[in-house]
Amino acid sequence: MKYEAVIGLEIHVQLRTKSKMFCSCDNTGEDQAPNTTICPICTGQPGTLPVINQQAVDWAILIGLALNGEIAKFSKFDRKNYFYPDLPKGYQISQYDLPFVNGGYLEVGDRKVKLTRIHLEEDAAKLIHKDGATLVDFNRGGTPLLEIVTEPDIKNPQEAKNFLQELKLIMRYQGVSSADMEKGHLRCDANISLRPEGEKTFYPKIEIKNLNSFKSVEKALEYEIKRQTKLWEDGKSPKKQETRGWDEVKEMTVEQRGKEEASDYRYFPEPDLPPLKIDEKRIQKAKGNLRELPQQKRKRFINEYGFSLEEAKILTDDRDLSYYAEQVISELGAWLSTLGLEGTKEEIWEKNKKKLNKLVANWIINRLLKLVSENNIEISKIKINPENFAEFIVLVYQNKISSKSAQQVLEKMLIKGGAPSHIIKEEGLEQVSNEGELTDIVEKTIKNNPQVVEDYKKGKSNALQFLIGKIMKETKGKANPQAIAKLLKEKI
Repeated sequence: MKYEAVIGLEIHVQLRTKSKMFCSCDNTGEDQAPNTTICPICTGQPGTLPVINQQAVDWAILIGLALNGEIAKFSKFDRKNYFYPDLPKGYQISQYDLPFVNGGYLEVGDRKVKLTRIHLEEDAAKLIHKDGATLVDFNRGGTPLLEIVTEPDIKNPQEAKNFLQELKLIMRYQGVSSADMEKGHLRCDANISLRPEGEKTFYPKIEIKNLNSFKSVEKALEYEIKRQTKLWEDGKSPKKQETRGWDEVKEMTVEQRGKEEASDYRYFPEPDLPPLKIDEKRIQKAKGNLRELPQQKRKRFINEYGFSLEEAKILTDDRDLSYYAEQVISELGAWLSTLGLEGTKEEIWEKNKKKLNKLVANWIINRLLKLVSENNIEISKIKINPENFAEFIVLVYQNKISSKSAQQVLEKMLIKGGAPSHIIKEEGLEQVSNEGELTDIVEKTIKNNPQVVEDYKKGKSNALQFLIGKIMKETKGKANPQAIAKLLKEKI
């Protein structure tokens, strides 16, 4: 018998608001000394009253719109009661039956993964295990968390990973979170069960915790599919819900405890916070703040600039990189107009844009990103501004510099900035295309390599490449290969 996986995700996104969810404490406590960004409210002192962070609410609405959800016109906070050392009040302020967002979906590949809800809650403190003791740092306690719950609608581990990666991009594009899994700014619990293929029944789910990377999510789900398949085949399919932890070293899940039900938390409305009415004006304002989504930009890059799907994906996987690429393309038109080409500015661009855009994608993806990675620089902080990069692309397009020299120029631009034309002049890297300058070198090369010339005459095309290589070496890479090939054929 074949079995199919039924997967749902519970995701917590740490919002980068200036202050915490229910108090005015600095929300950058994770970067500060332990227990320095705390107050009586976020440490649960008696007699304190929480106040709702309205920026967090606006961002919940914003993400709800980005994920195609229905924004609630009326919402409230609830108390989720449980005891744990990282929870000073003995309860967490969360949301239960009236979240800010209901439903929604996220497109992953050619499918829409449906969402159940999106709501806000406060984060717990951080436990630090050291020298046999457990210490509590309350800096993180009270940080706004956006919880996103999917329907059991994900088909396989790869799709789960792709969903999370796309969600991370959305958070970054909208500027609400860095959504870095390795730093705990995006956390995920995965729920999985199996059922015979074609059945619609839901069987007891296994919740997997301790997932600290996209790869961990994928591997843990793959492991659970194998483990649960074996249980089904042995007639021991899971009979109750269970929580298991992912062991990164052993690459397996380990049993932790039984899975809690909603009733275990004894939810009731938070008495210290008023319910919230969300009017249409507030929703429309959030719509006005909604930035272009990564999927939209990906499609636009393909349609507008002629990028391949793979090129568009790489260029949009980083918001700053996508902005940079567009700024470069925007500057290209201005540089083209300085070349004295025939036609209007629009006609010149229309005629040349396809090749230029391909050059932009090629040089950014294959060279600039490599240099940025090697030098450990963020794309938003590089010294090559879009105007200078556009000039660089035009110089390559005009064959003013060889490919080898262009790489040298780009490296120097990254280190010290400046216009590529100045660097080319300073370093003497301009490509030689003038026949008069090349003729003597070509004739000398033909004279010094008679056997290779004979081979070319007999139809061996590799012989021509050998001669071109010789001349390129002689000119230290400055000669134009096309001009050399033309002269060689004429002279031979």
